Amino acid sequence: MVAVTAALIGFFAFVIMRVTTPQMTTLFTDLSTEDSSAIIKELERQAIPFELRNDGAAIMVPKDKVTRLRMKLAEGGMPKGGGVGYEIFDKSDALGTTSFVQNINHLRALEGELARTIRAIDRVQAARVHLVLPEKPLFSRETPEPSASIVLRVRGSLEPQQIRAIRHVVASAVNGLKPQRVSIVDEAGQLLADGAQSDADATVGDERRAAFEKRMRKQVEDIVSSVVGAGRARVQLSADFDYNKITQTSDKFDPEGRVLRSTQTREESSLTADNSGQVTVANELPGSQNQDNAARARDQSKKSEETNNYEISRTTKTEVTEAGRVNRISVAVLVDGAYAKNEKGEMVYQDRTKEQLDRIAALVRSAIGFDQKRGDQVEVVNLRFAEPPASQPITEPTGLLGMLQFTKDDVMYVIELGVMMMLGLVVLFMVVRPLVKRIVAADVIPALAGGGLPALAEANAESAGATGQALIPAGSGAAQLIDVAQIQGQVHAQAVHRVGELAERNPNETVSIVRQWLSEPVEN
Repeated sequence: MVAVTAALIGFFAFVIMRVTTPQMTTLFTDLSTEDSSAIIKELERQAIPFELRNDGAAIMVPKDKVTRLRMKLAEGGMPKGGGVGYEIFDKSDALGTTSFVQNINHLRALEGELARTIRAIDRVQAARVHLVLPEKPLFSRETPEPSASIVLRVRGSLEPQQIRAIRHVVASAVNGLKPQRVSIVDEAGQLLADGAQSDADATVGDERRAAFEKRMRKQVEDIVSSVVGAGRARVQLSADFDYNKITQTSDKFDPEGRVLRSTQTREESSLTADNSGQVTVANELPGSQNQDNAARARDQSKKSEETNNYEISRTTKTEVTEAGRVNRISVAVLVDGAYAKNEKGEMVYQDRTKEQLDRIAALVRSAIGFDQKRGDQVEVVNLRFAEPPASQPITEPTGLLGMLQFTKDDVMYVIELGVMMMLGLVVLFMVVRPLVKRIVAADVIPALAGGGLPALAEANAESAGATGQALIPAGSGAAQLIDVAQIQGQVHAQAVHRVGELAERNPNETVSIVRQWLSEPVEN
């Protein structure tokens, strides 16, 4: 009895403690040792229960206090991210600090802030940034370029666009730093970015091609899936890109298009005389008779010249073809057949008709902008998939569950409470209830032994006076040998009284039953 009582007390104490224990949820994850120590100290100061997971990298607190604790810790600048940021200048004594120490603190703060920013990117667990900011030497026109190196600890692997994003974030935060001067290494020593210009150009080209193929593939899958059903089509698309940049300049002259640009006119006149006689002093004297003859011998001439300049029509055309032109697109579409139920209710596979495949191919050509001149190809094939379609698609919870929006933790908590309640009921009905009935029966049996047997003898006498036969023969020890526990198990005084009433109402049947009992051997 003592052992059972102690076990029951321990069980119910465990159930009560388990039910009343607050539900724990994550406060912060991926914490450094310094941040975890500071947060634990603050939680102990506020007397808030907590649990440590993953060697102190994750801290669990009661679910109803998560929001308040996060705001309270954020007010104190926690978590800091395991590095030193611009808060290094909050408590420094600027009056007695040299410029060299200020420059070192500025470099540490910049590296810490960049590391915190990089850790905010998905899949990045931890980051360390090293910056090299050379000073400009005196009496030199050339300035050394800054550089940076980054070491990352990631979950899985980073995508190319994420690596480019990290390089550009660091280059934009440091004055004069170019993305090509940023090197990135992961925790396994694998070089993710080495800063080569050709490598960067190839990465950009691959990203453009991958983005184009992904967008076109999604368009084709959406339009084909709407016809054959979700998950019953597979699309592969390949695009050939030309990354050569072409600049072309052409001049065109129109002979019919003339425009007068300038006009120039020139006129000349001259007068000449024929002196065929001898030159004498008399001929040169004024009033000489030879003057009239000389005048008549003079010759007068005129000359006119005109120049017109015309401008011929000219057209200059410059074409620049940027890199990334699509030379060719190839699309392969694999569609599953149709499934229908036969007379037995079984799913039967049926091939799609050629007309359906031709219509699907026409839709695919329209979706990708099919151009036969550049050699595009579209192939649609109907084959049976290895996995048949699911009979019942998985749907999101609606109605009451959708409105309540139970999380996984809430469902597990409800299941745990249900299991505890079932165990409590099992213990109550399988252990406590038989124990109580046994205790009650042990108290009833002495009472029946003391006052019940005379009453039974009196009832026997009354029955003998009425019918001439006694229920129990006189002088026999059967009355003392009757085990009350055999009459419906462990009975009490009320049950015995009810048996007596039934015996009074049906004396004949009672006598026959008692005689049958008396004829049976009595167990010791």
